[in-house]
Amino acid sequence: MSSQIWLAFTFLNLINLLAMVKSQNHWCLNNGNYTSNDMYEKNLNTLLSSLSSLIDGNGFYSASNGENSDRVNAMALCRGDVQLDKCRSCINNATEALLQSCTFQKQAMFWAEDGDCMVRYSDESIFGKLATYTRNAWSITLKSPSPKEFNTDLRTLLDNLSTQAAYGGALKKFAAANATVPDFLTLYGLVQCTPDLSSADCSDCLIQASKIIPQCCNGNQGFVVYCPNCILRYEIYLFYDATSLSAPPPPLPPPLRTPQGKAKYTTQTIIIIIVPIILGLIVALCIGIFKRFRQNQKAKEKLETQNEIRTVESLYYDFNIIRAATNNFSNANKLGQGGFGIVYKGKLVSGQEIAVKRLSMNSRQGDLEFKNEVLLVASLQHRNLVKLLGFSLKGNERLLIYEFVENGSLDHFLFDPIKRPNLDWDRRYEIIRGIAKGVLYLHEDSRLKIIHRDLKAGNILLDGKINPKISDFGTARLFVQDQTHGSTSRIIGTYGYMAPEYAFHGQFSSKSDVFSFGVVVLEIISGQKANSFQNGENVEGLLSCAWKNWQEGTAANVIDPTLRTSSRSLQDIMRCIHIGLLCVQEDAVNRPTTTSIILMLTSLSTALPIPSKPAFFVSSSFDPKISVLRDLKSISSQIKESSNRQSSNSAYTYGMLAIVFQDTTTFLFRSSSSNKNDELEKYVMYL
Repeated sequence: MSSQIWLAFTFLNLINLLAMVKSQNHWCLNNGNYTSNDMYEKNLNTLLSSLSSLIDGNGFYSASNGENSDRVNAMALCRGDVQLDKCRSCINNATEALLQSCTFQKQAMFWAEDGDCMVRYSDESIFGKLATYTRNAWSITLKSPSPKEFNTDLRTLLDNLSTQAAYGGALKKFAAANATVPDFLTLYGLVQCTPDLSSADCSDCLIQASKIIPQCCNGNQGFVVYCPNCILRYEIYLFYDATSLSAPPPPLPPPLRTPQGKAKYTTQTIIIIIVPIILGLIVALCIGIFKRFRQNQKAKEKLETQNEIRTVESLYYDFNIIRAATNNFSNANKLGQGGFGIVYKGKLVSGQEIAVKRLSMNSRQGDLEFKNEVLLVASLQHRNLVKLLGFSLKGNERLLIYEFVENGSLDHFLFDPIKRPNLDWDRRYEIIRGIAKGVLYLHEDSRLKIIHRDLKAGNILLDGKINPKISDFGTARLFVQDQTHGSTSRIIGTYGYMAPEYAFHGQFSSKSDVFSFGVVVLEIISGQKANSFQNGENVEGLLSCAWKNWQEGTAANVIDPTLRTSSRSLQDIMRCIHIGLLCVQEDAVNRPTTTSIILMLTSLSTALPIPSKPAFFVSSSFDPKISVLRDLKSISSQIKESSNRQSSNSAYTYGMLAIVFQDTTTFLFRSSSSNKNDELEKYVMYL
């Protein structure tokens, strides 16, 4: 074949590369159905929601949930070259697509269209078992000009890869490599099995998959087959991430030969012909890609600007419409009041009920910054977060419009002796798990990492089905990619829920929210406020009481007396007390991550570490209001005397922190000297 003919052939290959025949990439097996809201559906949703967060470093996770006929078995697998963050995103998308495509079916499987990941679930045992039902395949319709030699080299490559995947390692049954084939082409191949298969079953799965090739796609230059337990793919272009592969490639196939068996080209001749052609194609391709990239970037920037304008317009509500919906912000429509404004109930002309937060007018935030913040919060979409519907602006007025959540905040149920008995243990447990899932979304799964900084019972709303929804992102802070910690001189939050490193030093991280979550868990179990736990005739901090009872083996004393507990539920409650104490440990390093908390709550077989002393622990009974005020009065008088002696020293600066003691709000000032020899920080209470 002359170089001119080879060039023409290569050009045709590039043009026809995307001429593929694809079929559906999901299976919905008719082996039984479940009904809406039954136990199988609940077990399924619980299991699938945790797959992406629990996927391991080898890209595989399998688990079961439920008992008997309601038991769900599920597994998730990512292709061996896919990075962990991309893997988790793919698993998230795959689970959503699977639930939409195979509604109410007890057995289903979904392969992502690009083969990056697979999700599978069944009411039957699927672990370690080779499935043999229908496979899903597609191929490139373009044939090789030398099909016989092409098939020989392809078989050699696939045999080497199958052996390497099946017997190369138990944790990641994956292999990928390339080989030179006729007509100066490079053939790239990839095979993978689910790690739960034995080596023999993995080999058998790949052999059965490869048998499809001569039946449908003999000589085709590209092919993919998806099976329940394995994947096999080859192309004449690089379709996997070669940089992530550590295994050496298989041996190169024999030199290209003519049908008569004689060598057609020597190595020197091949190099002389190929190198200039490849260099020319690379240069031309780079120039074309660069020009196309510039055009796409400009088009993308223009589209993003237009989309942002349309998004802002879609979120905007006319101020007069909202004012009418709330009856001119009447007290009769008032739902509550927080540090950032008053919340009103409203009803639009369409009949839709809304909650309107009227922000305080002393904010220094401009209109542009306010709109950017609205766009960010509106992008947060999770069943355990309150949905922001839009905003309104007029002069100094700034309104945030949220979905209306019927049952109000958790504290109205939890701390009300009349309503509290309505929250049985099953409901409280689902509330705990729902809050954890919402926090996990903010920390790990949302587009940007978000630290809430004011997670408390008053900011957890309950919908009509008592599902929890985290609200009030007025104090939330964004983290850039890979950021783990932050600090601030403006400490905003609620005493009793703030982690010590944040309350005293302004340092916050995801572990700060974990601390607040632990306090909420203990409040849900006890039915009492963290700052005023009633222990007999004594009033003491909930963390102190829980820790002392845990050490003495009497943790049941912390449980709300209105809870009717069975032996099974008592075991779950004690486990949740254990998890709560792990979350409120004084050292942030020792607190579990949100991902670990989800695993602790969903898998009872997961062993829990021994907790250490919680923050703000007090060894004896005390009245937190009176005791703390007495101590701070003493500190106040000392600091006033010191500041009078140094009134001319301008090196002292003051920052304010609002702290809530039960129903009383006081203000804590922190003074710090700029003198390098004076490292003492003093906290002064102005009474």
